[in-house]
Amino acid sequence: MRTIILFLLSITIVYAAKISDVANIVGVRDNHLIGYSLVVGLQKTGDGTTSKFTLQSIANMLKAMNIDMNSIDIKSKNVAAVVVTAELAPFARQGDKLNITVSSIGDAKSLEGGTLLMTPLKGVDGKIYALAQGAVSIGGRNGQGGGDSHPTAGLIYNGGLVEREISIDLHSQEFITLSLKDANFQNSVTIQKTLNELYSTQVAVAMDSRTIKLKKPQNKSMVEFLAEVQEIDMDYNVKDRIVINERTGTIISGVGIEIRPIVMTHGDITIKITEQDELSRPAGSMSVDDNMVIGLNENELYTKTGSTTVANLVRSLQKLGATPKDIISILEAIKSAGSISAELKLI
Repeated sequence: MRTIILFLLSITIVYAAKISDVANIVGVRDNHLIGYSLVVGLQKTGDGTTSKFTLQSIANMLKAMNIDMNSIDIKSKNVAAVVVTAELAPFARQGDKLNITVSSIGDAKSLEGGTLLMTPLKGVDGKIYALAQGAVSIGGRNGQGGGDSHPTAGLIYNGGLVEREISIDLHSQEFITLSLKDANFQNSVTIQKTLNELYSTQVAVAMDSRTIKLKKPQNKSMVEFLAEVQEIDMDYNVKDRIVINERTGTIISGVGIEIRPIVMTHGDITIKITEQDELSRPAGSMSVDDNMVIGLNENELYTKTGSTTVANLVRSLQKLGATPKDIISILEAIKSAGSISAELKLI
């Protein structure tokens, strides 16, 4: 049992962090909004005649303005059909403004210079929470000195107006719940102990590895209590993690993550992480550090201490000419063999 405890501590790093950095208040969150509309005023860069939904939308808009027009008679290329999205912040009130994202769903070449027509934005419940309208910005001329941009998506800064509020009544509540951004029993208990010691009473109860239930003190409002809680410092435990993006070949790892003894072969590369009295130094070899040698002629890696780090291994594999795909496959195999204890996360 002692060995296991020491090992767990060796893969855990403790940081100082504010509670607001590691936990969210349940119920206090952004809400996604979405709508469909047209961007007009384009310079022949809008949807073509193959985007029939755009032509039908134009006909429907004209009909609402008492202009009866058949969609097959519309030939305009100055209009593009778009999906409009926004984030409704918690406690947003009527009249508050939102930033709007506009994205083409047809075959438009660019939304540059266009204007979004009035668009109702709905939540997941189907109710309208905001209206959007305004000139679309694509963030510079596409590839013309002002910096590259993505011309079929753009922003309207402060282009949304909140019409319906989402009611969150914190002031009258006696209890509130915190949710850790990463589930961890130790961090959950740490928040409980930190708050109870600070307020000298039981204001926090850890319910599980992610959830902490809070009860406000008698002499404070819930808003005052949460304002204080979010600024409280705590010891935050972070387990070592290796993050791999297989699409881009990106590997992110802490410098101290260890790989325990293993012998494996991947293609023409052999990895030998074993305890050696004298570190093997074959002809044509080069040293990574005092405890690791690369045998370039044999495509082998040798270690002296019986372990090495992920950072050293990746650097050595790169010197042997391994591709990012090879390195990712090797790390996944070593993790499966149990020689890496850190979490391996694929994104």
